[in-house]
Amino acid sequence: MSLHWTSSTSSLDWEALAALYREAGLSAKTAAGLQLAFGNSRHVHLLYDDGQLIGAGRALGDGIYIAYVCDIALLPAYQGCGLGQEIVRRLLDDLRGHQKVILYAVPGKEAFYEQFGFRKMRTAMALFENAEAAYERGYLENG
Repeated sequence: MSLHWTSSTSSLDWEALAALYREAGLSAKTAAGLQLAFGNSRHVHLLYDDGQLIGAGRALGDGIYIAYVCDIALLPAYQGCGLGQEIVRRLLDDLRGHQKVILYAVPGKEAFYEQFGFRKMRTAMALFENAEAAYERGYLENG
């Protein structure tokens, strides 16, 4: 492996990023949507192996009160060797000083985030553009 980390999106192939999310089993995201989302993010970490994009993550934050870790993805062939943990660690390091950091996990992946101190919330609520699909995927309790 020849790993390279960057926080720069200046030479990012947005189609490759969209493919990464598909291959990692996350919801379909368009290259144009990802370019907008990553461009509006406070922190970005991208991981390459020998020039191939293999992992990504981003975070939003206001600098003091609240931050949101999102879109953590790693190609399946690289999972289980600590690289996903490193993406999360780098984002959490960036977010030091925030009073609250939130995320929502893919159903069934909650234990992965618990190792970083994340705990389930009793009062978290969400509005989804497609609530029925979110319910079917296990993100919502009520349809």
